[in-house]
Amino acid sequence: MNAIATAVDVRDRGAVAGLQSARARAGALVRAGCGPGLVVAVAYVDPGNFATNTQAGAELGTRLVWVVVAAGLAAMLVQYMSAKLGTVTGRSLPELCRERYHPTSRLLLWAQAEVVTMATDLAEVVGGALALNLLLGLPLPLGGAVVAAAGVGLLALRPDRRGPFDLAIAALLAGVVGCFVAQALLLGGLAGTARDAAGGMVPSLAGDGALLLATGIVGATVMPHAVYLHSALARREGYRGPLRERLRRHRRDIGLALGVAGLTNVAILVVAARALGGGPRTGDPVHATFTALGAAAPAAGTLFAVALLVSGFAASGVGTLAGDVVLQGFWQRRIPLTLRRLVTLAPTVAVLAVGADPTWALVLSQVVLSCGVPFALVPLVRLTADRAVMGEGVNRRCTTAAAIGVTALVSGLDLVLVGQTLGG
Repeated sequence: MNAIATAVDVRDRGAVAGLQSARARAGALVRAGCGPGLVVAVAYVDPGNFATNTQAGAELGTRLVWVVVAAGLAAMLVQYMSAKLGTVTGRSLPELCRERYHPTSRLLLWAQAEVVTMATDLAEVVGGALALNLLLGLPLPLGGAVVAAAGVGLLALRPDRRGPFDLAIAALLAGVVGCFVAQALLLGGLAGTARDAAGGMVPSLAGDGALLLATGIVGATVMPHAVYLHSALARREGYRGPLRERLRRHRRDIGLALGVAGLTNVAILVVAARALGGGPRTGDPVHATFTALGAAAPAAGTLFAVALLVSGFAASGVGTLAGDVVLQGFWQRRIPLTLRRLVTLAPTVAVLAVGADPTWALVLSQVVLSCGVPFALVPLVRLTADRAVMGEGVNRRCTTAAAIGVTALVSGLDLVLVGQTLGG
């Protein structure tokens, strides 16, 4: 009996050791490939990006590819500064705003950040609902409920720690990228797609509505909720070693993740240009692109809608997580993420319930997000340029100058977008 008990004990210890080893390997995989940049990158391929890039491709062909690339590079700088802020100080951007701003300013910053979070949720849920309508013919309110439920399920993977949540986000992002790679193969091949994209790298704003479309692309690329979130996720990483090495790891992470997101946005624009030919269009460009792709190759149309759906799922969870960072940072309060999800869903449910046009809803969400960009970028630049806050991690003068330029340009373009949209 003793021999049997010993054998069972040895077997159990071996099983536990094997489980621990598997967990260690999974943890190493997450640390190697699923940094905070990967989670934040989802915000750069959300349904709002689909809408703006698809419209640009439908209207002007590939002429605005250079705008997509330039906006992506600006986003890399902004996200790096946010990651650096969290790494150096150990606090998120909302937390530092709470500590260093007057209570009235803090209240206004928090209020607009909450509105931005709701607008983000609007874009993600409406985009996912639109995809389900294209794929399965589901009514928009029902599709919105499905996307919202999927977002709640994603948040159950404990996004406050590294592991399953990061891997799930990585898988969803890979799904979006894979759909567009497959579309490129179906519509002339990767080499042809690359040639089309290269043809749009010459800076130009020729064509009716080019400035407004370019402004829309920029407004949909630099996301205020991603700025808030990245500072908190960078703190979660717990990188060890000298500060310079930790910041170098963040630069690599951001370059890879946002590079992939940027190429995906280029692919969205090129696919729309190929499907619709780049000419004046009326109506919904997302529906038009789906229909045209389906006529050219049924699988390509399906892949387009699937990519839109998957991006809505992923961005939905990330947006709610950003809202939690905002509330915790400004007020040092936390509520269950599921409850947080229900609160931010209220405007989206209202929009879908009244039968509003989904494309109009997506455009409206991007306008609201554009209004929030200066309120995130100005404090970010000020804090990262303050030696009292950053110590040895303070921005170099050239970095601060570039950041001020990006902030002024993006904020100015966003004002143009708001004015043009409200003016009809």
